[in-house]
Amino acid sequence: MSTVPRTRVEPGARSTGLRIGALFGPAVFGVTAAGVALPAVSADLGTSPSLTVWVLTVHALALGVGTAVFGRASDTWGVRAVLAAGTVLLTAGAAVCLTAPGLGTLVAGRFVLAAGSGATSAAALGLAASVRAGRRGAVLAAFGGAMALFSACATLTAGVLTELFSWRVVLVLPALSVLAAPLCLRLAARPGPGGPVDLPGAGWLAAAAASLLVLLQSPALALAAPAAAAVALVCVLSTAGTVLRVRRVPGGFVPLRLVTDRGFLVAVAVGGGVYAGLFAAVYAVPQVLVGEHGWDVLAVGAWLLPGAAAGAVLSRLAGGLVQGAGGRLLVAGTAVAFGAALALAGWAGAGPLFPVVGASLGFAGFAVVQVVVTGTMSNRLPAEERGGGLGLLNLSFFVVGGAGSAVAGTLSASVGPSAALAAVAVLPLAGGGLALLLPSAGRP
Repeated sequence: MSTVPRTRVEPGARSTGLRIGALFGPAVFGVTAAGVALPAVSADLGTSPSLTVWVLTVHALALGVGTAVFGRASDTWGVRAVLAAGTVLLTAGAAVCLTAPGLGTLVAGRFVLAAGSGATSAAALGLAASVRAGRRGAVLAAFGGAMALFSACATLTAGVLTELFSWRVVLVLPALSVLAAPLCLRLAARPGPGGPVDLPGAGWLAAAAASLLVLLQSPALALAAPAAAAVALVCVLSTAGTVLRVRRVPGGFVPLRLVTDRGFLVAVAVGGGVYAGLFAAVYAVPQVLVGEHGWDVLAVGAWLLPGAAAGAVLSRLAGGLVQGAGGRLLVAGTAVAFGAALALAGWAGAGPLFPVVGASLGFAGFAVVQVVVTGTMSNRLPAEERGGGLGLLNLSFFVVGGAGSAVAGTLSASVGPSAALAAVAVLPLAGGGLALLLPSAGRP
């Protein structure tokens, strides 16, 4: 009896992009949705807002560092191993958060959860980068649309779940990536080449990023002067250690070739500007709409949903423009429009229109930047550096995004959230201008 060998059927481009988007997307909930639940966390655990903000700070920290570390690991161990590690960490972190009796345990659970979210995010970026160049645009279009949907639905989802169930459910929403992990196994068939990860390099960079994020959040965290000074010292020393490590080990965790690549540095600035504006908008826009215009959380979430549609349309368009100058122009136009809306939101008597439009454009800009920058850098980076390179890129995005939310939080306390939005508008405006300098895909 003869047997006919089975042919492996490759998922279509749209299916591939949606699977990758479903793997990455829940990471967005870790910051955007959790912010809505913070008042309920404080009330239930009896903690002050300045302490409860650690729930957000530790997540942004571990997510950014985890994406960089596991991105590099995916280049050596393979995406399947990273997916397995992310699934374990997400499950363990969610279990701790759901049963945590106090804030300390909750923050520890959120750290583990975010590390797992960083692993699945790194796996998603690695999978997107490994797609054949001929179908990468279509895959990235579907990926960006899914990302826009997750980001725009975060506020509404958090409000509904907090009202119907508990804030604990909102805080573990990043664990939804576990459901998408099995769907992505078929896309991760190629094993990694093996070999060691530069752990000292990873440690120096993690310490630098962690201390910088904590330092930026120090006003919201109400750190005492000695503690802030100690964090600043750690930031300076770990940054110096990272620089020395890069010089001594040019092919280590942070490749020298990458950090001296003008195209990579421009991509960091462009994505960082958009992320900073988005993080600031997610923090301040709900305050403006609730505090200044009397909206409730559900109304805020419902009015931000159109941002998902705009992001899906623009990301689909961006997927077909990655190879040429059109992608740069789309990023520039979206980022500048986003910044302009935030600036107008600070105009006295502007009403709720510009905050809503600004946040919606932020969601769209987030999706477009992910599509264009991921596509551009995937074509520029060698296959053996793609996971690590994209992980470092997204770590930079999260650090600058954390700076945006920190600035918005500090300014909101003194001049109000509307004025804070206007001040932060300079960041996406600058990112939009620099987008015109993004390199063409494939050009060194």
